[in-house]
Amino acid sequence: MRRIVKRALGRLRLRERSLFLWGPRQTGKSWWLRAEFPDAVYIDLLQTEVFAEYASRPGLLRDRQAVWQQERPSRLVIIDEIQKCPSLLDEVHWLIENRGQVFVLSGSSARELRRDHANLLGGRAWRREMRPFCFAEVGAVNLESAMVSGLLPPHFLASEPREDLRGYVADYLRDEIALEAQRRDIPAFTGFLRVAALAAGELLNYASVAREAGVSAKVVRGYFDLLEDTLLGFRIAPWTRSRNRRMILTEKFYLFDVGVANHLARREPKEGTPEFGRSLEQILLMELTAYRAYRAQDMEVTFWRTSTGQEVDFILNDKAVAVELKAGKRVGPGDLGGLTALGEDGPVRRRILVSLEREPREFRDARGKIELLPWRFFLERLWSGDLV
Repeated sequence: MRRIVKRALGRLRLRERSLFLWGPRQTGKSWWLRAEFPDAVYIDLLQTEVFAEYASRPGLLRDRQAVWQQERPSRLVIIDEIQKCPSLLDEVHWLIENRGQVFVLSGSSARELRRDHANLLGGRAWRREMRPFCFAEVGAVNLESAMVSGLLPPHFLASEPREDLRGYVADYLRDEIALEAQRRDIPAFTGFLRVAALAAGELLNYASVAREAGVSAKVVRGYFDLLEDTLLGFRIAPWTRSRNRRMILTEKFYLFDVGVANHLARREPKEGTPEFGRSLEQILLMELTAYRAYRAQDMEVTFWRTSTGQEVDFILNDKAVAVELKAGKRVGPGDLGGLTALGEDGPVRRRILVSLEREPREFRDARGKIELLPWRFFLERLWSGDLV
């Protein structure tokens, strides 16, 4: 029996404003919408006959909405996979303006709509994202298992996720996303995906990735843009406003799900290995990006790295919180180098070292307190709103 997981996106009170809900395939958008708004009119453009109706005659939406409005004037209308039928957005716009209809428009990416110069409603709809599962939704997890399965709902809940991951990569990441880029060189894109997964979390070097993938640096940049546009990956910018240190200006790139990344890179992390540490870093970043999507959309996430190699994994907002990760069960003063150097480079409100230790404690240096938090404590405080 599958677990029923309450999603952290929360209750949306859609009274006067419509909503775009974006997210990669299998993050659970359709399930959540049906559960959250059981009385809404639901138009699923993945159904062939439904798509054919609206693609051939977009005005049908206006005709049918008049009937729905007579039945229940405040009834919400959900259009799932809206990117498959961009012409519907003109009708949506007209119905918002002239009849006050409220919509939820969901899909895997706005990239195709922008490419087709579709009507994105000019600020008449909020924008939200659905992410893979997070700690606030599933609670304590077995880290090694989560690193293999990832946190996409079908994979995380599966008893044997490897076959699901194989299908997801083959059918969606490789074929559908490559075709969305209007590129027919599937083998080249497949090779790029594996190199991108191996390089995730490192400083982004387009030339190096291009060399490993066997394509040009220009093509590689386009591939990275494609993954970011389709919400399948994201860049993390460096913190650059140092007082007295020369800073690295290169971005990092991460895939959106730790299980997908490890499957592509053919890794199976075990505690105590470098692969485990990299995967734990990605899980923490997934939590930060989910928290930003659901609770604090303006939260800035960067990293801090000097030209001499001193580094702090994540900086939140204007140095409000600095987070360093050590994937060990025991840490000591020798693990504080990055946080200490950051403190010497100007005020930091909170400095936190996250590890696998069991209980929280504190260190102190010349700049004050450094909190040591077990990873579960850190995530509990993040989702309770006690960090930022």
